Amino acid sequence: MFHALVRVFAAIALLAISLAAPASAELKVRPIDTQYIAALGEASATRGTNAETWGLWVLDPGPRGVRLTQSSTLLASRVAPAGWALDLSDWWVEEYGRVMEKPVFPVPPGRYVVTNGQFTRAILTVRDKGADGHMAWELSDNTSLIHVTHLGCRAGRYRPETAGAVCTPGNMAPEQFPVAAGAAMPPVKGCSKLDYNVLIVIGVVEGS
Repeated sequence: MFHALVRVFAAIALLAISLAAPASAELKVRPIDTQYIAALGEASATRGTNAETWGLWVLDPGPRGVRLTQSSTLLASRVAPAGWALDLSDWWVEEYGRVMEKPVFPVPPGRYVVTNGQFTRAILTVRDKGADGHMAWELSDNTSLIHVTHLGCRAGRYRPETAGAVCTPGNMAPEQFPVAAGAAMPPVKGCSKLDYNVLIVIGVVEGS
């Protein structure tokens, strides 16, 4: 899903936010191996109450994915070479036409250092689930969701549009890929689709 250059930019962003932290050490940032959040929300949103619909990939799902040109093998075995299982009731595709494993839902509560893979970064706070089942989230410094979204990374979530509908990666044309930065993922016959924003996670805030 991501290239080495993106990781370099992410490291620069983490260094920048560390240097900007107050001398009081109230903000204790712990660098982590790169993770990825799949987020839903309006581009201009700086906060919301729907983080229970967000997921987290601890590992980059792109290299662990299966190309659409090899989807027949995946559909036959329902298990990818990387060991994850294909769920035809809820499957994901990235911008290069690889079927990916699902993220873990919901994203765990916490405070994450997120970036668009270049020079924009912010602290994303995800709250515990409330009595109404919703999880509030907010970005620091009045940062909008689009500003910490890596537009080059696309993530489409596909599920049967009706009960009994045939919704399968086999109905997706490989020639529709790669998908341009910021563009919508292609529709698939028999499927409903959600386009998720992808946020790069490069650190967590400890002690809060």
